[in-house]
Amino acid sequence: MVNGQWSMVNGQCSMVNVQWSMEERYDAVIRYFQAAMPEASTELHFENPFQLLVAVMLSAQCTDKRVNIVTPALFEAFPSAEVMAEATPEAVYEYVSSVSYPNSKARHLVEMARMLVRDFGSQVPQTMEELVRLPGVGRKTANVVLGVAFNEATMPVDTHVFRVSHRLGLVTDKARTPLAVEQTLVRHIPEELLSRAHHWLILHGRYVCTAIKPHCMECGLRECCKFYNMPSKAAKNPSKAAKNNKKS
Repeated sequence: MVNGQWSMVNGQCSMVNVQWSMEERYDAVIRYFQAAMPEASTELHFENPFQLLVAVMLSAQCTDKRVNIVTPALFEAFPSAEVMAEATPEAVYEYVSSVSYPNSKARHLVEMARMLVRDFGSQVPQTMEELVRLPGVGRKTANVVLGVAFNEATMPVDTHVFRVSHRLGLVTDKARTPLAVEQTLVRHIPEELLSRAHHWLILHGRYVCTAIKPHCMECGLRECCKFYNMPSKAAKNPSKAAKNNKKS
């Protein structure tokens, strides 16, 4: 490092100086996740691109756990785009009523299936431009499908990725939209790691860097985390404040 030295100590990102450049911070975060989470993938259950697309659409503002409860019966009743295209939103609603916004999601699923049959030969398209034409599919959903189903180098940004990227200091405060965060992450993360990095960030946000009461003392990245090392955080954490006083 230019401003200090860092290393992995007992699974923690350890440092001498808190003045991290953007490049140094990315290097530390990537190295940590490569050691702590070498294999990372989606928690959604699916067997083909169509099922993944359906599951991701259902997961908007809903937990993967809830979606995985719903999809077995849904996929059994509507195993393909052709079958779902023949259904009514009311019929699909019966299977997805426990997810968030079930009325609009049921409608979008049927409309999406009908477009797949009509415009894409019942196959899930493999380009961003074509995917976002589908009803209920935005950039984030399209990126997930491209990255998970087709192994494309993508960086979907959901609420977890957005939050963790800001807290760790991987993006600046000027990155106020998911697209701005995505573009910054894509610039700094090697292409071959992009899809895995998405899962790193989302799983870290889901289980460690939670929106309310993040588990900072259980986090192996706290020493190189912008959020944790903010002066206000130190003042609220006596042990951390004492540690910082020893450095001064």
